[in-house]
Amino acid sequence: MRAPDAGGARPTSSFHRETKPMSEPIRIGLVSISDRASAGSYEDQGIPALQDWLAKALRTPWSAHTRLIPDVRATIEHTLVELVEQVGCNLVLTTGGTGPAPRDVTPEATLAIADKEMPGFGEEMRRISLNFVPTAILSRQLAVIRGQCLIINLPGQPKAIRETLEGVRDADGSVRHVGIFAAVPYCIDLIGGPWIDTDAAVIKAFRPKSAIRPQQA
Repeated sequence: MRAPDAGGARPTSSFHRETKPMSEPIRIGLVSISDRASAGSYEDQGIPALQDWLAKALRTPWSAHTRLIPDVRATIEHTLVELVEQVGCNLVLTTGGTGPAPRDVTPEATLAIADKEMPGFGEEMRRISLNFVPTAILSRQLAVIRGQCLIINLPGQPKAIRETLEGVRDADGSVRHVGIFAAVPYCIDLIGGPWIDTDAAVIKAFRPKSAIRPQQA
């Protein structure tokens, strides 16, 4: 986590932006973290998987800002800060680098640039993945807030990405386990970000009845 200053207060984002007009697409950062994919040893599958899922799940206009980078902590930290502070993303999704191997440093880099951690996202991602593989307990996925941006570390495999975002359904199509993205739009509301609508057939966003949709300019 970002260290407090000498007076004990946690530093806030140095990049101050006005709330985006509702007509402007929401900026979403998509970061694939892999030594081999970033070196061209094989084709990255993480970013295409994220783009495909978001294209199905979101009704709100959005723009993707993609980065393919190696498992280097300083590079990950710089990339996350750049997407939040310079690009102005309100949501950043990363994939890769969340296991126990020595080169898996995505969670450490993410926590280092965070204002606060949101532990429930990581807990729920592991709970969902444990429906399929016992080794999900080795994953270290997490989520944090930096300024007006939610940053989520997702699994590295496309199938696991979809399952954690969308949830698990029974053979008849009924929802057995709700995906984490159900909580994402309201979380972004609470930190001052833009309103996000989803396709309920893919993932139904949950908001309390007290949530008020902002008036369109």
